[in-house]
Amino acid sequence: MNRIETDILIIGAGPVGLFTVFEAGLLGLKCHIIDALAQPGGQCAELYPKKPIYDIPGMPEVLAGDLIDNLLEQIKPFSPGYSLGQRAEKLIKNEDGSFDVISNTGKIHNAKVVAIAGGLGSFEPRKPPIQNISNFEDNGVEYMVKNPEIFKNKNIVISGGGDSALDWTIELSKIAKKVTLVHRRNEFRGAIDSVEKVQNLKNQSIIDVITPSEVISLNGKDKLESIVLKHLDIEKTISTDYFIPLFGLIPKLGSISNWGLELTKNSIVVNNSLDYQTNIPGVFAIGDINSYPGKLKLILCGFHEATLMCQSALKIINPNKKNILKYTTVSGVQGFDGSRKKSDNSIIKTIN
Repeated sequence: MNRIETDILIIGAGPVGLFTVFEAGLLGLKCHIIDALAQPGGQCAELYPKKPIYDIPGMPEVLAGDLIDNLLEQIKPFSPGYSLGQRAEKLIKNEDGSFDVISNTGKIHNAKVVAIAGGLGSFEPRKPPIQNISNFEDNGVEYMVKNPEIFKNKNIVISGGGDSALDWTIELSKIAKKVTLVHRRNEFRGAIDSVEKVQNLKNQSIIDVITPSEVISLNGKDKLESIVLKHLDIEKTISTDYFIPLFGLIPKLGSISNWGLELTKNSIVVNNSLDYQTNIPGVFAIGDINSYPGKLKLILCGFHEATLMCQSALKIINPNKKNILKYTTVSGVQGFDGSRKKSDNSIIKTIN
């Protein structure tokens, strides 16, 4: 089948894209998701499935991969369609107001509403300017932590000053033989709580923190054996099994940048006063890919944006249908196949 028809086409199968399916499903809207990766989950599944996330409401701590599994379970009743391993290449607005999104395989996805939830877009790691670093990629140099177990009982050098560097320093210190955190400045850019945890680990001699310093060269034959640090104009060699430079990702919008959307710094400008709609009516952008005054790139903010977006999508798809907000504690969750999940402990309060 080379043509898919749906109510909402979601571009991006990350957590925000998946949660959009749930909110749309509560309104009786059908969704189809297109994503360049071969599995749902976006960065949470591809880059750091074993990384703990602490700011999801109701979950004191959840691994990124487990969050995706939970979201997939949550949207099961609404049976979304998937076009995985495909890139959204072209956007065409039809005379009837609907949109055709054509993938790189030529498949046509038709929908009245398009929700771009592509996270950072396509991305690649930001690599440090070390001359021979490519020689050790997958042989001691890792730009992301997919499976923490490979670092068990190993000597590790982490470089960076943001949240990822701090978070992985904390987590890997629990299993690694030794962790050394290197940063070119004395100050870190990450969350205050994470900075304090790293400082406590250093004070307890559990990890080493070397600042201001940077890795200037790598040594080894068949695999990485040591790194050379430049610290206060003094060069120092440290033996290590792994070097993990965490300098962030370089985001790229790809073909979406040619769709006529208003852009700013690799992000899509949206109207946040109402529903996160772009300058093209019927096309929304939610999650990390959008930009507006006061924007915070947090998963929970993306969930909020998806919820409001779906309310506006309903008005576009069914302009004559009046929606009455129903709490799921009362209405339950009913899938398109008629299956229903409903709490036995629903409490309905009547105010006279």
